[in-house]
Amino acid sequence: MRLRPSRKSDEEEDMQKIGVLTLLMMATVLFMLAFPAIAAGPNPPAPPVVAAPAVPAASAPTPERHPHIDEALEHMQAAKHELEIAAHDFKGHRVKSLEHLNQAIGEAEMCLKVGD
Repeated sequence: MRLRPSRKSDEEEDMQKIGVLTLLMMATVLFMLAFPAIAAGPNPPAPPVVAAPAVPAASAPTPERHPHIDEALEHMQAAKHELEIAAHDFKGHRVKSLEHLNQAIGEAEMCLKVGD
């Protein structure tokens, strides 16, 4: 008698797909954050600062925005929302994905603080 190989259940296949998608999202975010830093190369030494005349507080320059980081944050927050409202727990993988997204969101927010 020959035994046929067992097929994965639909739930196992769904879990595997979610795991792969989560991995791809995290890799995309990391590449988006890493490549601009790599392309910029090392920062040259800063020139000496010369005292500038005082400027009234009302005309202080606005902080530089980082559109790629802002967009990545929006996408991560949208992904987080979708995972939060998901109907299933997926054997703990949904919660783990949320934890990773929270970490990635925190790192991207740190990029905005450091980048200014």
